[in-house]
Amino acid sequence: MFFLLSKTMSFLIKPLFLIMVGLVAALLVKNQLWKRRLLLGSLLALFMLSNDFIANEVMRTWEIEVTPFEAITKTYDYGILLTGITRNDLEPADRVYFTHGADRVVHTAELYQRGIIGKIIVSGGVGRVLTEGRPEADELRKVLLLMGVSDEDIIIENESENTRESAVRVKQLLDNLEWNNALLITSAFHMRRSKACFLNVGLNIDVFATDFYTHPRHFTPESLFIPSADALVVWHKLFKEWAGMIAYRLAGYI
Repeated sequence: MFFLLSKTMSFLIKPLFLIMVGLVAALLVKNQLWKRRLLLGSLLALFMLSNDFIANEVMRTWEIEVTPFEAITKTYDYGILLTGITRNDLEPADRVYFTHGADRVVHTAELYQRGIIGKIIVSGGVGRVLTEGRPEADELRKVLLLMGVSDEDIIIENESENTRESAVRVKQLLDNLEWNNALLITSAFHMRRSKACFLNVGLNIDVFATDFYTHPRHFTPESLFIPSADALVVWHKLFKEWAGMIAYRLAGYI
């Protein structure tokens, strides 16, 4: 039930959906004062949420900072790679279809090849409500093998449906393994909630952020004034993550 509610909420808080609600309401209401307020409010929201500079600045405050490989001074028994980066419902199923976050798995493979992590735990199931798909952990295993990761160094957890379940199931795996330290790997915008979930189940581990949505500050007309579809994507990620933090807090997951 929590999984279904969280997925429904993530749809309802999409920036474009909220703006469309405001515009439709402006068309339907008869009171001229409220009609103007709703119309102006929706247009202002569209300008603010499509502004690249504003979206970038807010995301910069939320994302966990990048960690240079050279700044990592110790090795880890396990790297914990969270999923959520593939289109696992596309066909043919003879390949892996990545979304924005492909560098989660690319950077995990590099951590492994550099000897920073010894083994990789890939955690994540299907993660869909209305459609079927392939477990994402199984999909990422294929890619890790192509990148030269030894099959014996990959551990798959493919039952979890959200970050909370990943934390619980990974904790169960680690309880049956010999380990001293582990490194959590996920997107920079998702790291705060992920870290909190793992802390909640008793895993106080280091983190390695990937999949950055931010870019250097640009004081150009394009960034400051021209509407950007990418900015709407950034706000969607932020709204979804903030709603997730609130829901997880209320549920006692963090």
